[in-house]
Amino acid sequence: MKRFTNATEIKVGVVGYGASFQIAKHHLNGMRNQGMVPVAVADIDPSRLPVAEADYPGIKTYASATEMLANSDVDLLAICTPHNTHADLAIECMNAGRHVVTEKPFAVTTAECDAMIAAAKANDVMLSTYHNRHWDGWILEAIDRIRNQRVIGDVIRIEAHSVGFRQPRNWWRSSKSISGGIMYDWGAHFLEYSLQLLDGKMTEVFGYARYGFWNDVSGYGDDTNEDEAMAIVRFDSGQLLTLFNSNVDSTGRKGMLEVVGTRGTYIVDPKGWEATVQEAEGVGYLSGRNRRDETWRFYKNIADHLVSGEPLIITPEYARRPIHIMDLAGQSAAAGRALPTQYP
Repeated sequence: MKRFTNATEIKVGVVGYGASFQIAKHHLNGMRNQGMVPVAVADIDPSRLPVAEADYPGIKTYASATEMLANSDVDLLAICTPHNTHADLAIECMNAGRHVVTEKPFAVTTAECDAMIAAAKANDVMLSTYHNRHWDGWILEAIDRIRNQRVIGDVIRIEAHSVGFRQPRNWWRSSKSISGGIMYDWGAHFLEYSLQLLDGKMTEVFGYARYGFWNDVSGYGDDTNEDEAMAIVRFDSGQLLTLFNSNVDSTGRKGMLEVVGTRGTYIVDPKGWEATVQEAEGVGYLSGRNRRDETWRFYKNIADHLVSGEPLIITPEYARRPIHIMDLAGQSAAAGRALPTQYP
């Protein structure tokens, strides 16, 4: 793989400049903050190109990724498009010799992940996905207290959840064929958080899904995301991971992750952590503030990897694990049985 002398030599761009969440702008700013130089934006919606030009005076804009690849010497591209387009666009860019970061989730299926990984190897280019929340303050705090300080002993299981009684919006994220399903947004983050706290290799995934309640109001009919879905993952360490996402659950649940250990339970929550701990004198209650986010580390690692060969933290094989879980959970729900994992 070609190395750069310094980050200022790395010319960067994005494919997709949609208005939602200003994700592409977030990528370009993150790259620029680490010394890389924004030079190109591609979007099939012509109304978005003047917006990019106003945000980044002098940047070149293109009507498609194909046009950009033919007319720009951009080195690194962030794919900021709907989930089901990540694989095809990433492979096109890598086949043109460009390094690629996809937005999260990496892809929709395990097969798409495999195809992207193969393209990266064949073209000797870098491939990663934007798991910047790997460095969120609340998971950094949890890793220190659970893995290093062992405040709850040995981890037995994790329940990750995002629930509420929520009507889906009429946009592409409510379409299962485009988004991948209800798990593929925050669920992808929650799995990535959880996998940092668990040991061993994944052995099987069981999935559950319920459809139909929101179909008439989502705008997507039978292609609407699941009303709720669950993935249960077994590990050869004996540990268990459960991800539960629901848009029809009115119960209140604490935090994002509930981590159960041999000496207590730890709640991962952006508002602050709390733990119930079994002590010699009885049950103890602990709580505190989370440390500050360090999400800037994602693009620092990307730049360091391309310049000096620093090991890539979010490798494509690492990014494939959450997708493999969600993909198998969907297949399992349809089959009505647990399925063995192909990747650990």
